Amino acid sequence: MTHLLTLKMNRVFTSLIVLLALVLNTYTATAQILEPSKWSFSYSKSSAKVGDELDVIIKVKLDEGWYLYSSDFDPNLGPIITALTWKAHPSFKTLGKLKPIGAKKKYDDLWGGEYTYFTKTAEFRQKIKVLAANPVIKGTYEGQVCTEKDGKCITVNGDFEVKGLTVAGAESAPAPTPTKTDATNSDTTSANTPVSSDTGSAVSTVNTTPTDTAKAETTIAGTTPKKEDESIFGFFLLAMGAGFLALLTPCVFPLIPMTVTFFTKRSGTRAQGIRNAFIYGLSIIAIYVIAGTIVAKINGPGFANFLATHWFPNILFTVIFVIFGLSFLGLFEIVLPSGMVNSVDRLGDKGGFIGIFFMAFTLVLVSFSCTGPIVGSILVESAGGAFLKPIVGMFGFSLALSLPFMFFALFPQALSELPKSGGWLNSVKVVLGFAELALALKYFSTADLSYHWGILNRDTYLSIWIVIFALIGFYLLGKIRMPKDDKLEKIPVFRMIMAIIVFSFTVYLIPGLWGAPLPALSGYLPPQSTQAFTLVAGSEESGHTNSVATTGACSNPKYADFLHVPHGIQGYFDYKQALACAKEQKKPLFIDFTGHGCVNCREMEANVWSDPEVLRRLKEDFVVVSLYVDDKKELPESEWYTSAYDNKVKKSIGDQNADFQIIKYKTNSQPLYVIVDEKGEQLNAPRAYDKDVQAYIKFLDEAKLKYQQFVN
Repeated sequence: MTHLLTLKMNRVFTSLIVLLALVLNTYTATAQILEPSKWSFSYSKSSAKVGDELDVIIKVKLDEGWYLYSSDFDPNLGPIITALTWKAHPSFKTLGKLKPIGAKKKYDDLWGGEYTYFTKTAEFRQKIKVLAANPVIKGTYEGQVCTEKDGKCITVNGDFEVKGLTVAGAESAPAPTPTKTDATNSDTTSANTPVSSDTGSAVSTVNTTPTDTAKAETTIAGTTPKKEDESIFGFFLLAMGAGFLALLTPCVFPLIPMTVTFFTKRSGTRAQGIRNAFIYGLSIIAIYVIAGTIVAKINGPGFANFLATHWFPNILFTVIFVIFGLSFLGLFEIVLPSGMVNSVDRLGDKGGFIGIFFMAFTLVLVSFSCTGPIVGSILVESAGGAFLKPIVGMFGFSLALSLPFMFFALFPQALSELPKSGGWLNSVKVVLGFAELALALKYFSTADLSYHWGILNRDTYLSIWIVIFALIGFYLLGKIRMPKDDKLEKIPVFRMIMAIIVFSFTVYLIPGLWGAPLPALSGYLPPQSTQAFTLVAGSEESGHTNSVATTGACSNPKYADFLHVPHGIQGYFDYKQALACAKEQKKPLFIDFTGHGCVNCREMEANVWSDPEVLRRLKEDFVVVSLYVDDKKELPESEWYTSAYDNKVKKSIGDQNADFQIIKYKTNSQPLYVIVDEKGEQLNAPRAYDKDVQAYIKFLDEAKLKYQQFVN
């Protein structure tokens, strides 16, 4: 308060005005800080008849340096859109959606999309139809105002009533009766179309609610600069890299010079050869993208959640990766029926574009024993993602696969520079086979953690990985030979470099057996709480360290026998218990929406929570509750309930936590970090995946400061 008053006192006034300002500021300083916007409601004309249509005009005056998010962008992007909820009454009805007038547009890298906003003043219009005299037009408004000066955001909301309209030619409307808010009239998108009107009517002015504890129903963009599990662009690059690897397999590499030579010799001119090769490459892309589209069509948000958390798909993916790995190692080959391949091959003998397309189809089928496991791995990785992910993955893979055919058609003389086919191609397959076996553990681990089987703890997981990657190193040095390998007389330089990299990675893994955190792999390893043995000094990850007071609201946390908070933080796993504890300890509550299978959650814990300043704040300044949204532990039947969101019975810890997140915060992505006061009201804007440590510290400090202001 002293600091705020001092800011006001710095104005250059006479001593008398300064004294007066001190008195006034003592009374109003808090309100000024917490009221960056003033809302007013009026009609586009002062009189109307029953049946007339007119506009309700909403104007918002914003303090200098503050801006208000508009209503006409994707509500799932992240910021809270401006929305009105009209209280149903027989004297009027709304027509269409809320229209912002003159909103600005901006693309934000953090949200990963374009939003609209206002500065200084904002105006919205809602068309209504008058149904009776003396219309009773009430409702609530909600929005979000932010300032770029210090990054603060405040959720503003309040009630309004629009007055000043004279209606002729009808009897008065019946007295209003209590009714639920008509949420269907709450507008989230609209065309940005101005409406001309007379604004000379009476105005009802409403100030923002003087509180920083923002309304909890907030929409957050899930993953980040989204990395919800990873960005679409990042997945595209990963799939493209897999496509380049597929080129180096014995099923594909020898076909490059053969196919390009075929086109150049078969075509009448070089231009025709180039054209045909490009059609061939584009056909490869089309075939794989069609496959990705089919997978995307099968997928959906509900199915994605099932794939991410249920034991069956995770065990199925484990088996698939093991089969693919063993196939690459040479135990057997995955081939398509010869009848299918021959039929497509015959179609490829036809001339024209159709013949070229089926030649590409033949390549896809013939090379399946090498590309199938890679393609399958990409589709498995994308199965729990968004609609675009399988399509983007297949496009990236097929683009890499088709580029050499197009390139060498343009520059056929470069074919002579290609390395000769030989045993090195099988070596690529073998290394990929080992990698597939290592990846299989990730899916088994997800099921193991979600259902608390206790089979694959961190020690066992690391031991298997160490053995697998050590075998890759010895294989690259020629100490191990697989069935289809040639004898290695000399070690090529590139192969030696790869062996050095693999052995270095293996050595990096070894300290993890004794409790080293291995932050670079935090998203892919089981949590350190599953570590059976540790020698790392001061490690608090071994076992559960959530034992706290045995009496009062902060008694021993529920579910602490099988859930954990990392880094020895004494946390909770039940929202109600944690909120009661926060009230008892007079601390803000830090809510961590997380999951056993959440890669980005582990990365945040390993790279941000582990920072000494962040960790100190979490331990000392907050009560922490980790709400696992994918935990399958079934609760007693007395605790089951039917969700108001999807009308399904929520039986498990994870289902109830996920339902709470969706209903309360309008998002289902993790990680999500929300800080609330003892009443469960937000203290500042939530955060998603962002490894900026200093920004995270600011996030914690801002919430703590606002909580102290609230308590005091």
